[in-house]
Amino acid sequence: MPSKISFEIDYMKSVFLDPRKGFEPTEENIQVRYDPLTGKTGHFSHVGAINAQKLDLEKYQDPLVKGYCPFCGELKTQATPKFADELILKGRMMQGESLLVPNLFPYDTYSAVNIMTDDHVVPLDEFNNKRLTDSFSVGIEFLKRVKSEDPSIPFHLMAWNYMPPSGGGLVHPHQQYFATKYPGNQFFNELKASKTFFEQHQVDYWSELIREEQNRGERYIGKLGDSYWLTSFISLGILGEILCIFPGVFYIEQFTGQNVDELVSGLRIIFEYYLKKNIYSFNASLFFGPGEQGYFPAHFRIVPRTFLNTRDYAPDLNFFQAIMQEPVSVVMPEDLCREIKENFRV
Repeated sequence: MPSKISFEIDYMKSVFLDPRKGFEPTEENIQVRYDPLTGKTGHFSHVGAINAQKLDLEKYQDPLVKGYCPFCGELKTQATPKFADELILKGRMMQGESLLVPNLFPYDTYSAVNIMTDDHVVPLDEFNNKRLTDSFSVGIEFLKRVKSEDPSIPFHLMAWNYMPPSGGGLVHPHQQYFATKYPGNQFFNELKASKTFFEQHQVDYWSELIREEQNRGERYIGKLGDSYWLTSFISLGILGEILCIFPGVFYIEQFTGQNVDELVSGLRIIFEYYLKKNIYSFNASLFFGPGEQGYFPAHFRIVPRTFLNTRDYAPDLNFFQAIMQEPVSVVMPEDLCREIKENFRV
């Protein structure tokens, strides 16, 4: 049976006279891949030429560097706002170290910040099961309450910027949870394309993607419970992207405590791998589609971030991403999959 999903690649070569080799002719290979869902393109070049830069986490503990942090100590409750009692009784939600409060600078009607830990600096290997489970659990519960109180808001998501290269405003670990009508262009494009795919093939794209990647074995990492982990055919980050899909979980009410456990288990394996690669920063998101649809399941993305160097603190995003909206990666998804499988042990 022919595949319903097409993985298209354009192969190119750039030839130049290389001063490192006495100006001998040199070829560099480049790939442009087409996203099998949306058709958008992504570049793969400079493969292996950029590595993550190690961050000195200790310096963020220095009072002169740390400065004012509203998430530390007593400020955690004194300097953060509260929700109206109609939405959250007593104004805030707590579980373990996790404290969820309204965003003082909201992005949308329902915009929360989840202060994940008491500690200001938390290395990846110190995000234990409890810290992660408490954080995701309280955030998911917030989104479920919002959905119950205001079902007119269709989209629900989590975003996490970790450490300065990610663009986070504070080092202190925190996540953001949104209920919104405007979840972003990436989300909208995938939602629309998923609906079209479902109408054409009578199967949801994401379940078909899992089956296809399992058969190919090139980018399929493994399965934890009801979650499926793989590397994306096109990487939204320069150092690659890992995707987790929850088939059958189509909206926020269907996301269970078991799903949280699966997400946490996979994330800790990824963190273990990141530490081996000197990756100290990332962007991550967890998306939930609107209710009453069966073609856009919940999925989680995580993308490493780094400075290109720690002398100039040059960011890893440039005109390609910022102006052209074109993903660029120096890590091949198939190579990333082979490496992360060693940690995944499934």
